[in-house]
Amino acid sequence: MELSEAVITALITGGLALIGVWLTNRKSTEMLFAKLDKQSELSDAKLDTEIRVVKTQIDELTREVRKHNNFAERVPVMEEQIKVANHRIEDLERRVD
Repeated sequence: MELSEAVITALITGGLALIGVWLTNRKSTEMLFAKLDKQSELSDAKLDTEIRVVKTQIDELTREVRKHNNFAERVPVMEEQIKVANHRIEDLERRVD
């Protein structure tokens, strides 16, 4: 059983075409993965930046809340002191009359 030149040529051409398609597909896949890795790195960098911004905002809010809490703790004390001062003023006004 002898293969004709046409069959041999077709087999060689088909084999080379198959190798070409395989190599092209492999290269495309490598390029796609490289692009995905780059996008992932960019996304990670963006997330890191956003996390730093949020942490900074949280720190600032924490500082403001502490400042407010300190003020909120002092207000009742000031109210009591004002009440005492008003009583003393009233007592002094009664003595003068």
